[in-house]
Amino acid sequence: MPRPNNPKISANPQRHATRSLIRGLAAGLLASGLAWGLVGTQAMAQSASAWPGGKPIRLISPFPPGGTTDQLARLVAQPLSQALGTQVLVENRAGGNGSIGTLAAAKAPPDGHTFVFVFDTHATNPSLIPNIAYDTRNDLTPVMLIATGAMVIVAHKSQPQRSFSELVKSAKSSAGGLNYGTIGTGSLAQLAMTTLASQMKFPMQHVPYKGGGPLAQDAIAGHVPFAMATTALFSTHIKAGTLFPLAVTSAKRDPVLPDVPTIAEQGLPGFEALAWWGVFAPAKTPPEVVARVNKELAKILSDPAAKERLSSQGMNLSLSSPEVLGKFLDEQINRWAKVIKEHGITAGS
Repeated sequence: MPRPNNPKISANPQRHATRSLIRGLAAGLLASGLAWGLVGTQAMAQSASAWPGGKPIRLISPFPPGGTTDQLARLVAQPLSQALGTQVLVENRAGGNGSIGTLAAAKAPPDGHTFVFVFDTHATNPSLIPNIAYDTRNDLTPVMLIATGAMVIVAHKSQPQRSFSELVKSAKSSAGGLNYGTIGTGSLAQLAMTTLASQMKFPMQHVPYKGGGPLAQDAIAGHVPFAMATTALFSTHIKAGTLFPLAVTSAKRDPVLPDVPTIAEQGLPGFEALAWWGVFAPAKTPPEVVARVNKELAKILSDPAAKERLSSQGMNLSLSSPEVLGKFLDEQINRWAKVIKEHGITAGS
């Protein structure tokens, strides 16, 4: 009689079944372990890619709600939270021409959890505010120059002036000059208007506000007859017919307001003054943290919807490197310090 190929199995089928079951369980456990190991590895990778620390990131806007810095901070907050894997909160800390909120950022730990969105006053405050409580160049780390943009001089719709030359003529014939509002003392709008009034010999009386939101409200209501701010702040109100544009401060006409002549076209050739927006972190924030936030902001603001929204308001996106912002800041500080000193502009003037 022929011998079976596997006598042990043939002799004890129950033992064979048990061993098969054990082998199956072992294989299942091994596969399960590998699967759990893969999940665990993925979780660890996600955890490692999440933002350092367990607290929310603060995006400080040093002006009241409604202004352009506040709008920018709120535009990026949610997508930045998704990109970095942690909560991102916008914190308005208005006052001192933007210096109070900026001081909070300068004094914050350099751990990647605090950033400040600044406006052009960031470069004028060092020359404007005596004994400012932080060093603009050394207490903050540049992250990104977000955008530059033209400013626009507007009249309330009830005013008769329909051009910058008519504004100049009216100012010259008035007793003491005409009132105009800006976002605050030492703002680029004030410095630009001061330069214009000096070079073209017409008087204007400055009315400082505490940010773009309050300025826009009073300009729309007619509480201040003339105002000067970014096209980003005023463009929607101009298109609505509430405010009438007299001139833009860019070297060429602004694509958002193509029918509005430049100041260079209306009596002062070569004149240009651009507003700007930037992001800074506390000094000594790790370079890799700065680089990551720069990268994520560039992605967010390059999104077609965000890009269209900002460009339609008059923001010309730069999305620069930290190094470009640092050089740009130095140029702006030096340029406007001369105007502040020459005209004796002080906080509250």
